Amino acid sequence: MRVVIQRSLEASVSVKGQVVGKIDRGLVLLVAFSEGDNKEIIEYMAKKIAGLRIFDDANGVMNLSILDIKGSILSVSQFTLYADCSKGNRPSWQDAMKQDKARVLYECFNQELKKYVNVASGIFHEDMQVQLVNDGPVTIILSR
Repeated sequence: MRVVIQRSLEASVSVKGQVVGKIDRGLVLLVAFSEGDNKEIIEYMAKKIAGLRIFDDANGVMNLSILDIKGSILSVSQFTLYADCSKGNRPSWQDAMKQDKARVLYECFNQELKKYVNVASGIFHEDMQVQLVNDGPVTIILSR
């Protein structure tokens, strides 16, 4: 499982010109799965993300989590995080989990995140447009 985490002041995701998910201050997550990912990994990643201290405290030190600031998460599926560009110029996607299995894990991941914070999301396997104001910028990549 790979997750790109971006701290944001506001963010939204649209499908066919319609906003389907929107948050104010919080985190934008780009999420991908590979074979071998499971519920245990999802639980670990959700808990890790909820506890990451990447928001500034009163002294300007990254010491607060999304829980501390009462922020929200915008979760967007993005299989392209598993692109293999080592051969030629056309990426291979063979390391990305197949669509049907990945959909189940993505929905499970979002449900797990909802145990901690408010979660908005894109629509799995749709062409999406994501807009965000990256705060910092702070971008972190988690892999498990």
